[in-house]
Amino acid sequence: MQTKRAEELIARFPGQHILVAGDVMLDEFVWGDVSRISPEAPVPVVEVTGESFFAGGAANVARNLREFGARVSMAGVRGGDDAGEKLAGLLRESRIEDAAVVVSPEAPTIVKTRVIARNQQVVRIDRERRRRTPPEAEREVLDKLARHSDGWSAVIFSDYAKGFLTPAIAEGICRLARGRIIAVDPSPLNPLEWHGVTAVKPNLKEARAAAGVLPETSPEETALRLLERWDTRMVLITMGEQGMLLMERGGAPYHTPTRAREVFDVSGAGDTAIAVFTLALAAGAAPREAAELANHSSGVAVGKLGTATVKPEELLESIARMS
Repeated sequence: MQTKRAEELIARFPGQHILVAGDVMLDEFVWGDVSRISPEAPVPVVEVTGESFFAGGAANVARNLREFGARVSMAGVRGGDDAGEKLAGLLRESRIEDAAVVVSPEAPTIVKTRVIARNQQVVRIDRERRRRTPPEAEREVLDKLARHSDGWSAVIFSDYAKGFLTPAIAEGICRLARGRIIAVDPSPLNPLEWHGVTAVKPNLKEARAAAGVLPETSPEETALRLLERWDTRMVLITMGEQGMLLMERGGAPYHTPTRAREVFDVSGAGDTAIAVFTLALAAGAAPREAAELANHSSGVAVGKLGTATVKPEELLESIARMS
């Protein structure tokens, strides 16, 4: 992709309004140093130097969209606990509209705590209780979204299989978004059938699981099976160090090699990919152009520590360097 074309597309990003629906959570990072091994067990002793909090899970997709100036609405469920209030504050700080993030006493806020020492993740601690979204919360989410659906350019479903995306919510949002771009970052642990959406973006392991094929099945054959299973316009498979594969209905496979120069942390790279891919499609990019932009963005994201977002200038720098 030429830099000028990328600049044209990115200039249109702020004019888009994207709904992100999925499992929201709070990401906590505990930063520290390691200088000794514990006398109590063969584990490192981390001397804490600081901590930071970010909106995570599906909300990290929203954060990536906001970096490019897009208007973003968020749909999800959080608890009425301290972590949920912290998450709500972070969404407001990022100017992410959270009217459809409902509070449920039956859904404690998911918190993922990562302990980082010397630029390496020492351990991750998950505090979560997977539970299907209660029917009253489903109705509240859909009622709130129905009042604001007219202005959406596109919808992104970000599924972490924590319970928010039920068949009722997925089908209800798809009805509200009919005729617009609908992109899905699926989870094989939540086997929803995404019939008729614009694009589905699994990683290769998830794609093979969803297609029901053997581990040695080629990405191309896997993508073809998913096109038929989901009756979607396109499938974008992320393949780590092998880049991405885009398969469009009736078209030839398109492979874009990895754009990462160095890999520090893959946390959130998939969130960056689905955000930029969908935003590009909404801005008028051809699917292959959107895949290239998503691939470059992921390459930038994995070069950062933590669930990092990507800025427009970083994306353009990556494209200029490789064009």
